[in-house]
Amino acid sequence: MSQPILFLKDASIFQREKLILSDVNLSVDKGEFVYLIGKTGTGKSSFMKTLYGDLPLTTGEGAIVGYNLSSLKEKEIPFLRRKLGVVFQDFKLLNDRTVFSNLDFVLRATEWKDKNKIKKRINEVLEKVGMNSNALKYPFQLSGGEQQRVAIARALLNSPELILADETTGNLDPQTSVEVMEVLQEINKQGNTILMATHDYALLLKYPSKTLKCDNNQIFEVVQKTI
Repeated sequence: MSQPILFLKDASIFQREKLILSDVNLSVDKGEFVYLIGKTGTGKSSFMKTLYGDLPLTTGEGAIVGYNLSSLKEKEIPFLRRKLGVVFQDFKLLNDRTVFSNLDFVLRATEWKDKNKIKKRINEVLEKVGMNSNALKYPFQLSGGEQQRVAIARALLNSPELILADETTGNLDPQTSVEVMEVLQEINKQGNTILMATHDYALLLKYPSKTLKCDNNQIFEVVQKTI
C-alpha cells in the first residue's frame, strides 16, 4: 500500500505559544479531494500554514509529500513548497505584470531556464483552467473568478503532488465560486490531490467529498449530513 501524501499523528498546532489544534490524527491519500471546514478562528489557516512550513510542527508526527514536518529545516521549505501548489483567497498576483509574466516569474524562481519549455508549460496550465486567451492581460483587467483561475494555474506550474486551496472561493460570488470549483474538480479528476479549506457549505452539498472539520481545538472527519 502506498504512503499517504499527507499524514499527521498525535500532532498539535501552535501559533507561537497558543495551542490552536491538539491531537490531530489524519491522512490524505493520492488523488483524494478533501474539504477542511470550520468557523473563522477554529484553526483552518494555522493548519494550512503548518502544512506549507509557515508554522513549525513541534508536537507529534507529520509528513507531507515526502517531507517530515516535525524535523523540517528552514532551508528545506522552498523545496517543500515546490511540491505543493498553494492557492490563496486573495489571489496574490503581481498587478504590474501580465498573466504570462506572473507565471514566468514563478518558473524562473524555481530554476526553469529554457524559454521554450517555460512558454509551453505556461500555455499548458492556462489551457487547463480555461485562461489561455488572457495570457497578455494584467490581473486588474480580469474578474475575481478569472484571477483565481490564474492563481490555480500558477499552483499547477511545477506539477505539485498536493494542492492546498485556502478559502479559494472566499472572495467570489456564488456563481463564480461554482465556476472555480468546476476547475478544481476537473484538476482532481486528472489525478491532482486537493485539500480545500472553505466555509462555503453550498459547495460541499453540490460537490460532496471527504470532509474534515475544525472545532473545539480538534480536527475530525464528518459525515456530510451532520455538517
